[in-house]
Amino acid sequence: MLTKQILFVLGGPGAGKGTQCAKLVEAFGFVHLSAGDLLRAERQSGSVNGQLIDSMIKEGQIVPVQITLSLLQRAMVTSGRDLFLIDGFPRNFDNLRGWQAAMPEAEFHVQGVLFFDCNERVMEQRLLERGKTSGRSDDNADAIRKRFRTYLDSTLPVVQYYEQQKKVFKVDATLGVDDVFAATSAVIRPLVGK
Repeated sequence: MLTKQILFVLGGPGAGKGTQCAKLVEAFGFVHLSAGDLLRAERQSGSVNGQLIDSMIKEGQIVPVQITLSLLQRAMVTSGRDLFLIDGFPRNFDNLRGWQAAMPEAEFHVQGVLFFDCNERVMEQRLLERGKTSGRSDDNADAIRKRFRTYLDSTLPVVQYYEQQKKVFKVDATLGVDDVFAATSAVIRPLVGK
């Protein structure tokens, strides 16, 4: 079995992670796995895990790592591919420790973190605009504030952990979509050899 090459994609809510990941899939052949999308799909399934996920997402809380890891691992293995962008994970040190304990580095090699750096004002504007059409229950002002707090308190320290290892690839995500993609491509190209 080939070692799966993984880039964690992190940034605040509304930083453009999903938009940029879609473009990277097309340009570089990554498989994009959104932890949030996998959780939302499980939530819609009505399973016991889905009900737990539902209540946690509504409160802006982080879902237990075992649930997220099982969904990610299943998606990677069933894809039959070996180059992954994992968007929105790890969101905290519990996620990171869970990953390190459950996902052997020899099979699931983390190249680093693609970090979309964006200020809160820009992210909030994007989310409120998206909320008009997304139908997502967490694209409202109250949930957005909770998500920002969770990001600052829990996710940003994970980025800082990888920065200490010189494994963060930072992109200014306040720019327009095409400019962010150009900057992201410049960072990604050397990693994938294209």
